[in-house]
Amino acid sequence: MTGASIRIGVDLGGTKTEAIALGADGDVLARRRVATPAGDYAAVVRTIAVLVHDIELELGRRAFVGVGTPGAISARSGCVKNSNTTALNGRPLQKDLQEALAREVRLENDANCFALSEAVDGAGAGAGSVFGVILGTGVGGGVVIGGALIRGRNRLAGEWGHNPLPWMEENEFPGAPCYCGRKGCIETFLSGAGLSREFLVRSGLALTGEEIVFRARAGEADAALALDAYRDRLARALAGVVNVIDPDVIVLGGGLSNIDEIYPGLERRVEDYAFTDALDTRILRNIHGDSSGVRGAAWLWGRNEEATRFESA
Repeated sequence: MTGASIRIGVDLGGTKTEAIALGADGDVLARRRVATPAGDYAAVVRTIAVLVHDIELELGRRAFVGVGTPGAISARSGCVKNSNTTALNGRPLQKDLQEALAREVRLENDANCFALSEAVDGAGAGAGSVFGVILGTGVGGGVVIGGALIRGRNRLAGEWGHNPLPWMEENEFPGAPCYCGRKGCIETFLSGAGLSREFLVRSGLALTGEEIVFRARAGEADAALALDAYRDRLARALAGVVNVIDPDVIVLGGGLSNIDEIYPGLERRVEDYAFTDALDTRILRNIHGDSSGVRGAAWLWGRNEEATRFESA
C-alpha cells in the first residue's frame, strides 16, 4: 500500500462501531459500520483492526488511524477510565490497537472528537476557540483552541457535565444522584433522563424526550414547561462555561441538540446569566450530526501530517 494520505476515524460506541476514511479535503472516501461486541474486550480490538484493514484494502492506501471512545485515557496508567462500555475500563486499548495495527494510533474521548470535528470543518470552522457539547444519554464536552484539542493535565478538559448545575433553585436542590457518586451534576439535568424526570415531576407521566417534544408541539402545557425548564438549565450551565473559557463558538451535539425548541432565546438567557453586559459567543447546532464523532477521530491526525511517517512501517 502507498503513502498515508488518508485518515481513518473509528467511533467506538456502546452498540455500534463506525469507521470512515477521509481525504485531505474532508470528503468521505469509505464507510463501514458493525455491531460493537461491548462485553468482549479482545473482540473490540479485533473489530477495530478488521474495519481499518478492510477500508485500506478497498482504497489501496495505508492510513493514519484515530479512535474515539467513551471514557478517557488515564495519564497515569495509559488505560481507559470512566467508560460506560465497562469492558474497556482498566485496559490498555491504545497500546493493544497499536500492536494489532502495527502503527501509531491516536485515541481520544468521543466528546473531544465531536468538538474537534465541528472545529475543523463543522459549525465552528474558522473560530479561534470552540466548546463542543454533547447532550444525550450523558452530557460531555470538548475544548478546541487554535485548532488544537485541549486535554488538560488530568484529561478532563470539557467535562462540564460533572460540575453542579449553577444557580440552583429551591425546587432543584440537591438534585438527582449521578453515577459519579454526587448529586446535582449538570448531566442529571441536561441528559435525556433529566428531561424525562422534569416532565415526570410536572405531569406524573414517564415519557421519552421524543414523546415530550411531540406533546409540547401539540400544545400540552406540562411538556412545554418541561422544555422551557430544560432550556433555562442549559443556559445556566453554558453561562458557567462562558465565564471560565469564554469561547468564540459553542456547538451543540447529541440527540437533544435536535430539539428545535431549545434554541430560540437561548443566547439571550446565557447572556443574562454570564458575567458580561453583552454575549458575543455564538451558540450553534452541529453540522455533521451523528458523523461528527467519527470525523473527529479521523481529524486527530491534522491536515498537515506527513505521509512519510509510515514509509518505514
